[in-house]
Amino acid sequence: MDPLEEYNRLTSRRAFLSQCATGMGTVALAGLLGGETVYAGSREGVREVGLPDLPHHIAKAKSVIYLFHNGAPTHVDLFDYKPLLQKMHGKPVPEEYIGDKRFSSMTGEASGKLLLAPLASFNQYGESGAWVSDFMPYTAQIVDEICFIKSMHTEAVNHAPAITFFLSGSEMPGRPALGAWLAYGLGSENADLPSYVVLTSKPKNVSCGQIFYDFYWGSGFLPSRYQGVKFRGGGDPVLYLSNPDGMSADIRRGMLDDIAALNEMKFDQSGDPEIETRISQYEMAFRMQTSVPELTDLTDEPDHVLDMYGSQVKERGTFAHNCLMARRLVERGTRCVQVMHAGWDNHFNITSELGTQCKVTDQPAAALVLDLKQHGLLDETLVIWGGEFGRTPFLQGNIKNRPRWGRDHHPYVFTTWLAGGGIKPGITYGASDDLGMDVAEKPVHVHDFQATLLHQLGIDHERLTYKFQGRNFRLTDVHGRVVNNILS
Repeated sequence: MDPLEEYNRLTSRRAFLSQCATGMGTVALAGLLGGETVYAGSREGVREVGLPDLPHHIAKAKSVIYLFHNGAPTHVDLFDYKPLLQKMHGKPVPEEYIGDKRFSSMTGEASGKLLLAPLASFNQYGESGAWVSDFMPYTAQIVDEICFIKSMHTEAVNHAPAITFFLSGSEMPGRPALGAWLAYGLGSENADLPSYVVLTSKPKNVSCGQIFYDFYWGSGFLPSRYQGVKFRGGGDPVLYLSNPDGMSADIRRGMLDDIAALNEMKFDQSGDPEIETRISQYEMAFRMQTSVPELTDLTDEPDHVLDMYGSQVKERGTFAHNCLMARRLVERGTRCVQVMHAGWDNHFNITSELGTQCKVTDQPAAALVLDLKQHGLLDETLVIWGGEFGRTPFLQGNIKNRPRWGRDHHPYVFTTWLAGGGIKPGITYGASDDLGMDVAEKPVHVHDFQATLLHQLGIDHERLTYKFQGRNFRLTDVHGRVVNNILS
């Protein structure tokens, strides 16, 4: 006998009543919501709502755009101005700043390492007087729109675990990513586009990039319909979006109806939720055949908007293009857009490639904030800029060989900025010590950061849970506090 059929035959009375109660509650809720679907298998073209008890409180933001810079941008060269670091260039790191800190295997012991001054000048900008490097001239012009957190710290010292920690709350793959939690808890505002979209980019000719692992936008133990949908930089934005030659839309529609009927029969037999996911994803793909071409057609964008993002905005697969796509996605109701850009891993190339990275990313990121504001979307969209950790204030390499200068991984303090979504604009929160080695004031841990993001979307991070293997899991694990002082 099929094991699933055997399981259903032997289902206990308690489990049967529990499943029935859930099913009847779903039907009743659908009626109260006037036909909005609350399950994956609907083919009515209406949005999927989230959990019935969400939001937990009034939300300040509806959507998140996460500009995640894989490889870890260097805080002491971009946003965290340290005059003492400039003054002590070429001198060994004082032992009192090292303590028991652990660094990557490329550094090993930090004792005796030489301090490296910032590679560009810093100046103050805006009414807030925020310090910004000359590497970031466009971000410098929007400092009064953003909140700098200069006391971020994490636990991981290598890239993949650190990125996974930021995006899923665990250094080990297998947990749901932030966007998956949002899709699960809050649902979708648009039935014709995914609730969670991922866009990736990497500059040409970088010598040290990062791999984009699928688990960075995975659904973990949540149903797989909540995983991020990656839009590609070439060909169809999503694989197999176009119909094969000779297949019309009517034929495709009929084929999907027949497949859905077979899948629904199998679901009735087994109760496997992944069958519902398959039905819903087929339907999403069908609707995306119309919605995605409209989304990616930039002919309706005014020239002054395109010019804001820079010369690469029309080139698919670039950071500039992806930033504009992010605005267009949240404008159409996408809940979370994860824009990931690799190439910041400046171990032995910081004098040549840091400037290239900033030139590629600075203007589009600043343009995104201004563009959202012009469209009346910034107040309800939380924009995040940051990486998985910072980079060491001391030199990696030989100080006599400037072309090979670099900085190693640094988890102990680094800078992230946020804009919109109910975050106080024009402020700096927290501080590092006078060499940028450790947190000096108001530490913000990764779980605190995640708790704050969820709070702005109306979610109590301790209450958004999912039971798996006998335990209730959440994005912030068993930690996290909301950083109330940065909230407007």
